[in-house]
Amino acid sequence: MFMKLRFSFGVLAGLLLASLPAWANQGVSKSEITLGTIQDLSGPLAGYGKAARNGMQLRIDEINEQGGVHGRKLVLKVEDSGYDPKRAVLAAQKLVNQDKIFLMAGHIGTAGNVASFPVQFDKNVINFMPLTAAREMYEPTHRLKYAMLSTYYDQMHTVLPRMVKEKNAKKVCAIYQDDEFGLEVLRGAEAAMKDMGSALVEKTSFKRGATDFSSQVARMKAAGCDLVVLGTVIRETIGTIAEARKTGFNPVFFGSVAAYTDLIHKLGGKAMDGLYATMTAQTPYLDDATQTLRFWATKYKTKFNEDPGIFAAYGYMIMDLFIQGAQKTGPHLTTDSFIKAMDGLSTQPDMFGGPALSFSATKRLGNATSRLSQIQDGRWKPISDYIKP
Repeated sequence: MFMKLRFSFGVLAGLLLASLPAWANQGVSKSEITLGTIQDLSGPLAGYGKAARNGMQLRIDEINEQGGVHGRKLVLKVEDSGYDPKRAVLAAQKLVNQDKIFLMAGHIGTAGNVASFPVQFDKNVINFMPLTAAREMYEPTHRLKYAMLSTYYDQMHTVLPRMVKEKNAKKVCAIYQDDEFGLEVLRGAEAAMKDMGSALVEKTSFKRGATDFSSQVARMKAAGCDLVVLGTVIRETIGTIAEARKTGFNPVFFGSVAAYTDLIHKLGGKAMDGLYATMTAQTPYLDDATQTLRFWATKYKTKFNEDPGIFAAYGYMIMDLFIQGAQKTGPHLTTDSFIKAMDGLSTQPDMFGGPALSFSATKRLGNATSRLSQIQDGRWKPISDYIKP
């Protein structure tokens, strides 16, 4: 009798689960889709994090004014990591377990993302287009990983040989942040030098959050470096170059996409002229020659009372990609149905100069190409087409 009763309850439970609507999924209700993001709002990358958050919110406001995605309004929950992996994990736990987000969009920082993966993946929460170009964001292939930025490794591996040749560089050095981000830049540079039958003549590192780069610059100057690879972000880029200029050390400085931001020339001033960096989308300027981009930049400034930077563009792009995927999914939005839609998604080049993106079950990096840009007269200017790895 007991066995029959238990069996009956099991059958009943199965029938009830089967009868739940397709939208009965974490973060998805009849009227809303709840998304999460972890940004640095108080640490060394706060200039990036706040802009990325604003860019996401701008796109969300646009789509919500149009009625949302298949009748559902988007809600963005934001947590601050301070660019600290431990805080990122706590933020992920809150977003995933308390706020019940559908997916994590545009989480900033390599170490924070990697540390948060277990929290998300245990609850079937997608890591969507993180703001880091580390290979871990799509390798190894995982059903819950999607990335859009060509990797630090590929950028260095592909573009550094071109820089060495064009600048006739004889002694190439590297300064890098001592974490997974900086190491990825270093690994790409080392692989490029190895392909050229050479090696870096000096490698020097600094801890995350460092503000004094005098000893590192002195080492590179003593080594006679004529081209310096920068595994740096905002203040580390500015600090390294400013210290070098002060001491009369003027090699070619070459950074990754992490150093490609208008904050470099706005905060660093004239000393930053000449810096090269790889990039995947153009910094939007209010006087941009393209009418569409100029209109977008003006709209952003009107809403947030500040000029948009590249991370505002990234945030907007990330949310637009989610909207494209969710619209393609249809009204029955679940993690599985969204993944199925994303794995067949292809996009056109965007207004920020970004390349076309495409995704599949075995291709979770939307774009592997990058361009070279340089600060000339206080603003970034693209100086190459997209370069394939």
